[in-house]
Amino acid sequence: MAARIRKGDRVEVISGADKGKRGEVLSVAPKDDRAVVQGVNIAKRHTKPAGMNQPGGIVSREASIHLSNLMLVDPASEKRTRVGFRVLEGGRKVRVAKATGQVIES
Repeated sequence: MAARIRKGDRVEVISGADKGKRGEVLSVAPKDDRAVVQGVNIAKRHTKPAGMNQPGGIVSREASIHLSNLMLVDPASEKRTRVGFRVLEGGRKVRVAKATGQVIES
C-alpha cells in the first residue's frame, strides 16, 4: 500500500490532546501505522547519565502518534486535505491533494 503521509510532509493533528497543532513529519513507521511529528505529542523521558558529556535528567522528546490522527496540509492552500493517487503519463504514481487536485511533491 502506498504511503499517504511521508517523511518531510507538513501535517495537522485532527484529534487528541494536541488537536490543531501542525508540524513536520520526522519519521514514519508504516508497519505500526505511526509517525513522529515535530513539536507534537511531547513525552518526558528520565535518562541516566551516560559518561562525562551526557548528563542525566528529564528530557522532552516527541513520541509517535497514530496516522489516523494526522491529516496532510495542502502546500497550495495551507488547509488540511485528504490524499489521493494518480498515475501520470510516464507510469509514475503520485500523491494528489483531494481539495485542490494538485500533485504533492515530496
